[in-house]
Amino acid sequence: MALETKPRLPWKVRFSTSILSAISDITGRSNGTINRRLLSFIDWKMPPNPNSKSINGVSSSDVVVDPTCNLWFRLFLPSSSTTATTKSLPVIIFFHGGGYAYMSPSSIPYHMLCRLFCRSFPAIVVSVNYGLSPEHRFPSQYEDGLKILKFLDQNVDVLGKYADISKCFLAGDSAGGNLAHHVAARVSLEDFRVLKVIGLVSIQPFFGGEERTESEIRLKRVPICSMDKTDWYWKMFLPDGSNRDHEASNVCGPNAMDISNVDYPNTLVCVGGCDPLVDWQKRYYEWLRKSGKEVQLIEYPNMVHAFFYFPDLPETLDLISKVKDFMIKQMVAMN
Repeated sequence: MALETKPRLPWKVRFSTSILSAISDITGRSNGTINRRLLSFIDWKMPPNPNSKSINGVSSSDVVVDPTCNLWFRLFLPSSSTTATTKSLPVIIFFHGGGYAYMSPSSIPYHMLCRLFCRSFPAIVVSVNYGLSPEHRFPSQYEDGLKILKFLDQNVDVLGKYADISKCFLAGDSAGGNLAHHVAARVSLEDFRVLKVIGLVSIQPFFGGEERTESEIRLKRVPICSMDKTDWYWKMFLPDGSNRDHEASNVCGPNAMDISNVDYPNTLVCVGGCDPLVDWQKRYYEWLRKSGKEVQLIEYPNMVHAFFYFPDLPETLDLISKVKDFMIKQMVAMN
């Protein structure tokens, strides 16, 4: 049976993904910079919702970590009716996607997604605003991720009395999935007082290399993600003079970090069959297995990159359910 080349999606999803693709097309310049002024008009933001204005049982607020580099996070807390039935809640540290160049925790898709995570699991969600490329290049984003973990370890009270940071999960999609991997690989080198990462949720992570994979070639015309766009993102993110086989992008390639002796967290990898990056993502899964790590793969054959932006899709609901099961399994294993 031939592999899918065109995703079978509702028209509303197809329309929305075409709009998302257009945003990067019209704001990205050929010289490797972004028209941030124009982008500010079309990357619509959501303000936080404090306790007095909680929505669907979730409140949110913004916490500044380092104003000198605009490092902050949006904190999502479940309602008192949820916390009344439990003594503690896990903490999800979430890194958003956008090719390292776009989006923030206040962008509508990520505000809504993290609110859904918070309500569904339930969990306390820390959605990280890291530095964007090309203004900030490798390894700036990885350093921002570690700064957030160190801040939480030293300022646990900011998460509220129900937060249990000995039950932390790193999570991210696309570029955020790449970021979460590199932070996870470095966590064991840090000396945390209380914080412990017990799981990693990698949703359609952004990996690549000099080789052109079968899925990249076959899926040339799908929305949001294409070889031209991913090449452009890597060019803005990687150090000058590097190619896509850099350890940051090709994590299981010729320059890969050896994680066989690293205390790497148990991992859940989600892939979509109509995502050009799916072959790289499956290689990541196999590499983790060969490195002796516990990893689970879930596949959605007809889904495009960033399908989970759309909560009405049955695949999104299934993903939420599987992430919840994964988190419960890791927490039970601790006891």
